[in-house]
Amino acid sequence: ANGWKSIHGVSSVIAGIPSFKVAFTSSPYPKQKIESLVSTLKSDGYDTSFFHGAPNGSMGFLGFGNILGYDHYYGKNEFNNDAEFDGVWGIWDEPFFQYFNKTISKKKQPFMATMFSVSSHAPYQIPEKYEGKFPKGKVNINQCIGYTDFALQRFFAEAKKQPWYNNTIFVMVADHGNTIAYDEYRKEFNKHTVPILFFTPNKKYVGVNNDWAQQIDIYPTLLDMIGYQKPFRSWGRSLISDKQVPPFVIKHSGNVYQYMSGNYICTFDGKKAVGFYDKNDKAMERNLINRRNPEMDSLELRCKAFIQDYMERVIDKRLTTVK
Repeated sequence: ANGWKSIHGVSSVIAGIPSFKVAFTSSPYPKQKIESLVSTLKSDGYDTSFFHGAPNGSMGFLGFGNILGYDHYYGKNEFNNDAEFDGVWGIWDEPFFQYFNKTISKKKQPFMATMFSVSSHAPYQIPEKYEGKFPKGKVNINQCIGYTDFALQRFFAEAKKQPWYNNTIFVMVADHGNTIAYDEYRKEFNKHTVPILFFTPNKKYVGVNNDWAQQIDIYPTLLDMIGYQKPFRSWGRSLISDKQVPPFVIKHSGNVYQYMSGNYICTFDGKKAVGFYDKNDKAMERNLINRRNPEMDSLELRCKAFIQDYMERVIDKRLTTVK
């Protein structure tokens, strides 16, 4: 994940804009023209929608969605049935996912829709009628994940009946990390690790890729998958065909930038590298900076270049196609 809050996930996944020490969406700079999945797909005639079962405006999604140019926003107001409200976050996932399916099924193709679920959050509750149905596991979020998985199963059971289903690419990704169940994810470099899943009913893309990937790669990957031919701005890379940019991950944690590619993790304080770690040293316990080599020098330069380009484009309001 390229951030640690829900709104960071939205900017990273939909617009390919990561968040560092200061989140992009809470900085002075998000109110500008931003090239994103929304704008690129709209240029190809797609209808675009954002779904979030919380009260409209919650978590900044409606405001940022308006900046990105979504055609439609569907929230708790549009769902219009408070009997399905969980009392804390929004509409329970199961009924809202069914509303999602019914709403997009009325749209003319092609369309792009973003669904942000709400049930896998503290206080980690599920509908009373499902108490005891899902394993509670070893951490408090397990039962909620079981419920959301069940909601997804029900969504796909209905979506399969729709004419758009076989011509759709589904992407499932977490916005950020949550309760940690396994010690591996307590390690410094793994703290923001999330799954990214692409699913095509026609089974064109099948398998597992263990290369480094990040939320900002989703945007260019989807455009690659649909054969988008126009230029577009992206800091990520296509996960299916980009051979020019080596797999990499960049994030901000522990008051430093962390840039991973090739054999090393580079930590960068904004001016210079302050650490290098073997790619397998995810706990970042053995700093190798006194054993620098050309690959480490190159990694520091790539990290510095990324941050410089990011800051200049955000501040100078150049978040559109490179010219």
